[in-house]
Amino acid sequence: MRCGRVTNRVTPPDGRGAAVGASAHHRALEALYAAAPINRLFESKLEISGPGEARIHFTVDERYFHAAGAAHGTAYFKMLDDAAFYAANTLVSDRFLLTTQFNLLFTRPLAHGPAVAEGRWISGQRRVLIADARLLDGAGEEVARGTGTFMRSRMPLSSLPGYQM
Repeated sequence: MRCGRVTNRVTPPDGRGAAVGASAHHRALEALYAAAPINRLFESKLEISGPGEARIHFTVDERYFHAAGAAHGTAYFKMLDDAAFYAANTLVSDRFLLTTQFNLLFTRPLAHGPAVAEGRWISGQRRVLIADARLLDGAGEEVARGTGTFMRSRMPLSSLPGYQM
């Protein structure tokens, strides 16, 4: 996925500069993702390469299959929602975002093997943010895409286990 250059900057929490503050925020978001209990069920790794961008790397195996031998929609949703969510949350350094809406388009079955969900921020930064994501199989073929709307919650990121700056 080609992500357009995002010019909006994360407000650095410590005044050390936008680049340092953004990088620390991104690493803290990656740690928050790794600490989430759901990721014991869906083994995966979050990678944030810059503002408005996130990737979730994971491997599909039989644990995620429905009766017809391909990944169940829950795996599609989880990875697409997470990629879009974290792409949006890279631009919000003080609050945890909440998914308020997410639309999915399934284009083909996702079989056993490596996969990646690529998320990118589209618009908004104040109260509501919009981001999309696409899910790619191991051959780089798109198998699904989704668009989400995310709203700032009242929960400070700093209060969540795993988020450490």
